[in-house]
Amino acid sequence: MNRGKLYVVSAPSGCGKGTILAEILKNNQNLFYSVSATTRSPREGEIDGVDYYFIAKEEFEREIENSGMLEYAEFCGNFYGTPKKKVIDKLEQGIDVILEIETIGAMKIKKAMNDAILIFILPPSVSELRRRLNKRGTEEHEIIEKRLKEAADEIKRACDYDYIMMNDELGKAIEDFEAILTASKLTNENNKNMIEEVLKNA
Repeated sequence: MNRGKLYVVSAPSGCGKGTILAEILKNNQNLFYSVSATTRSPREGEIDGVDYYFIAKEEFEREIENSGMLEYAEFCGNFYGTPKKKVIDKLEQGIDVILEIETIGAMKIKKAMNDAILIFILPPSVSELRRRLNKRGTEEHEIIEKRLKEAADEIKRACDYDYIMMNDELGKAIEDFEAILTASKLTNENNKNMIEEVLKNA
């Protein structure tokens, strides 16, 4: 059985990556979405264990000490991280895993697991990103401006990713993401056995 593929997805807050991933997961049965842990408070409508595992800072720090996080980072004054065990278990079962994490964590994953596939989702523009964050209405003006500054820093790191796509029109963005999943399965490394099978039946 082939080991599952690990996809790492990053995008500035407000880019719509959650909406894209919801559609991708609906259409792909062999994809497991790894829920991240965070020390921030839930936003309105967010559900523990679905959107994030919302845990206390002390508990998060214990997980770090016990090597229970695949990666972690501090962002906007809160910790975010990927619980390790479930991700590794799914990959070993041949199930593909999607991580939705920020850029610092993504680089840590790439260093620890060099076969991970990194995907960055761009907004059409920073001004459009500002409009989306304001429309969401979940954060104060100062927080939004801080997020926009951090978004610019994140976008500069996009060149370190394997694939870069834009979420301008949702339907097109979903198609682009599906194309990346397909392309990642068609590499030489993944299909050496297929070459051997074709030659065997010459």
